[in-house]
This record gives sequence, structure tokens and C-alpha cells, in this order.
Amino acid sequence: MSFNAPRGTFDVLPKDSYKWQYIEKIARETAHKFNYLEVRTPIFEESALFSRGIGASTDIVEKELYTFLDKSGRSLTLRPEGTAGIARSFIENKIDSLWKVYYFGPQSIRL
Repeated sequence: MSFNAPRGTFDVLPKDSYKWQYIEKIARETAHKFNYLEVRTPIFEESALFSRGIGASTDIVEKELYTFLDKSGRSLTLRPEGTAGIARSFIENKIDSLWKVYYFGPQSIRL
């Protein structure tokens, strides 16, 4: 049994995490300067959200998404990007104003 980071991933250790924090800080400050607001969505969504938006029979949906079943049998997918989740959030929360938004967070596409 191997306890290594999954292929294609890496750990951001303390010796490097300050660099990431600096870049995120500058990005946040720039976004706020131009009146962008941060949105945070779950790291996974129902799989149908991506198959509807991208197309159920595309290579992205069939080969590149991390999809799994939860305990109740729902098909969930780790987000490959943030747009679909943000659109879902705006619809679910009945947000009809035109906000300028940005997001940070892990995205996953199988390489």
C-alpha cells in the first residue's frame, strides 16, 4: 500500500504556501478594487449539473471528470471548474442581481 499523493497532484507545504497566499491576497485585493465579490460553492456537485452543461457524451464528461456515488446512490462529481456551480447557486438562491463574482478553490480534471 502506498501513501503518496495521487498522481498528478501535489502537496503545498509551509515552505511554499506563503507564495500561494500572497498570490491569492493580490488577486482578492484586485477583485475587491473592481467590486467583485467572492462566492464559495461545494467542491462537488450533482453529476447532472456538468453533463447538462457540457454535454453527456463528450470526452470531458466520459473520461475526465471524477464521479462517484454517495451513500444514498446519488452521482456526484468533483468540480472541474466553478462556473456551473456558481450558476446553480445563483438559481437555487434566487439571486437575480448582476453581481461581479470571483472564486478560488480546488478544481479537478483527470489528466
